[in-house]
Amino acid sequence: MNFSAKLLPHLRRLWHFVRLAFILTAVLFTLGGAAVPPGGLLSGVRGLTRQIEFDYGTWTLDAALAKLNGWALSLSRFLSPEAQSQIVLETLAQVRRVNALEAEVLLIYADPAITYPDEASRTLLATLRNEQARLDALAPIAEDILQAQLLDILQGAGLDTLGEVIPPSLFKTSDVPYSLVVSPREEIRQALDVSLLPDTTTETMEELETRIFDELDHSALVVPIGGIGTYPTMVRQTTDIVWLTEVISHEWIHNFLTLHPLGINYYTNAELRTINETTASLAGKELGLMILGKYYPDHVPLETEPAAEESTPPPEEIEPDPNAFDFRTEMRITRVEVDRLLAEGQIEAAESYMEARRQFFWDNGYLIRKLNQAYFAFYGAYNDDPGGGASGEDPVGPAVVALRSQFDALADFLRTIAWVTSFEGVLELLSG
Repeated sequence: MNFSAKLLPHLRRLWHFVRLAFILTAVLFTLGGAAVPPGGLLSGVRGLTRQIEFDYGTWTLDAALAKLNGWALSLSRFLSPEAQSQIVLETLAQVRRVNALEAEVLLIYADPAITYPDEASRTLLATLRNEQARLDALAPIAEDILQAQLLDILQGAGLDTLGEVIPPSLFKTSDVPYSLVVSPREEIRQALDVSLLPDTTTETMEELETRIFDELDHSALVVPIGGIGTYPTMVRQTTDIVWLTEVISHEWIHNFLTLHPLGINYYTNAELRTINETTASLAGKELGLMILGKYYPDHVPLETEPAAEESTPPPEEIEPDPNAFDFRTEMRITRVEVDRLLAEGQIEAAESYMEARRQFFWDNGYLIRKLNQAYFAFYGAYNDDPGGGASGEDPVGPAVVALRSQFDALADFLRTIAWVTSFEGVLELLSG
């Protein structure tokens, strides 16, 4: 083997490191440009949250270093595609085992009949430590495999440039921070979004929301999230391969858009945020199903599989139960009425109505801790499903869905909408 042949693998690895550093710098720069500008509301809220805010800088640096170490090892490249997928599924099963053991330990400490929970749980805790150690060893390998699988799907979908996917698909499983969403009381609009520590208690959430309402005259809600478009992206631990493939795809779309005008202007106004989230939701679902179809075919949801041809006639359609509770329909009704009351300046009436509806949802089996303007400001941006739900009659999401239907290829849709800088831009594309 000559000197050039020996040097080539090292040059390729160096190129991977340089590419990661470049992409990481670019994404952090654009994310920094999307920050909410300082002002009275921001300083007032941060006066309440400063001690419990999530540190993205430290997390991103640690995650990036972990990915560099993973590249240095690259254990998964020695495995067959089938073996790689099996490791991912084994990792999710290991998460399930760890979760079950943690629940058993919690029950021991909660049981009033157990006088000495430390002694009673000693053996169980030892087992939990061993299983957690195994999970910690498996997780980075599973992440590396899923990153490569997503990268392969992105290249196959035409989302590469000269053979390179930019940014490369990178994600890190993590405890994801909560999101504190703040909205004016007189309208539904996300005025502020502050990330809080993952171990923030419900008691702290309630106190924070109440103080923002009483002291700053704004609606607030702390909500859980499944992933964040940092770089590497941050994804909550799960046991569900369908959810996981969709979320890592969803968050990669945010990374992709962040390098284009649509993503850079994420925080410019509510319409652009909805365009971003609806685009990521649509594309994330499509890419997630592509990963499942190629690497985890046994886990493709049944409703997405093409119907087999049958010689027998289809069964008679079952009439829907008119008395069945439909969450999306009821939430849409709620949002539309709240919008009407706020438009008329009836703020207190709108808030009373939302609380009454929250209790109505509870009576029908849906636990919503707080239903307010901030709730709709957050959940209303994810508007890729028909029926509106928390989005009510907002036309932005349906317009994005309609635009997607005009493109045969997902890549063409994404490369087009990535340059949109307003809702009017979406409408122009639809009419063009």
